[in-house]
Amino acid sequence: MQNWDRQYRFSAGQAGSTGFEIGQGSRPLHISFSVERADTDSANTAKVSLWNLSPEHLAELNKDDCVVVLKAGYGSVMPLVFTGVVTFASTKFDGSDMLTEIELVDNRIELRDTYVSVGYDGVVNCKTLIQDVADQMGVTVSFSYNAEFKDIPNGFSYVGPAANVLTKACDTSGLVWSINNGVLQVKKPKDTMSREVYELSAQTGLVNTPTRVQISDEADGYEYGWDVEFLMNAAITVDDYVYLNSKQVKGYFRVYSITIDGDNYGSSWTCTARLLEVS
Repeated sequence: MQNWDRQYRFSAGQAGSTGFEIGQGSRPLHISFSVERADTDSANTAKVSLWNLSPEHLAELNKDDCVVVLKAGYGSVMPLVFTGVVTFASTKFDGSDMLTEIELVDNRIELRDTYVSVGYDGVVNCKTLIQDVADQMGVTVSFSYNAEFKDIPNGFSYVGPAANVLTKACDTSGLVWSINNGVLQVKKPKDTMSREVYELSAQTGLVNTPTRVQISDEADGYEYGWDVEFLMNAAITVDDYVYLNSKQVKGYFRVYSITIDGDNYGSSWTCTARLLEVS
């Protein structure tokens, strides 16, 4: 896999506004970022540093609930790295340059602000309930390829935070939910969203030697897998299937967590993932 022609697009603005986008041109602004995604209930986070933003850019970032979309990759292939809301921004001198440091959280607005009201007579399927809640939240919902949904038999009504009713519907059906990059995802625990499999090998960007890991799980004791590093490919995300093809190990795994680090003027343009054995 080639590791040249690094490209990014950083867009920011309040929802529904024009905002701004940077990253184009033969010498785009210097950017450095680190994004963390994990198969947990905690919101995903990102830190972005940008040098020499204009006063207009800074004013946009300082508006309430400014939404950021970051894409990065090679050439014209720039998968979505992160979308989230600015929770902190500061600007200071860095030598003769001006450095702006930004902290982002995924799904902050949806979880913080959204209350829903739902009511059904008779039997209601949990998939219908989840879809109706997602519609009120204003987010797209994605169901895993093998998710199954149970009925609630004697009607259901609820007014309150969306997170509570999503958890109720998923618990009833033996599912879990999370919001990643603005998309509500519903799946079986420790499962994947789709059947698509990404291969990680030296030919597809795998670098360094995979490291064997063991993590503790409250429900199932211990889980085993590998920590791997590969050239940036933000299309690979949490709960994807991966075929790891290296001298040390060959086999199928699930992406448990992933960190994406980039610096278009530095050495880092990679992903570090924790892969767990498929149960």
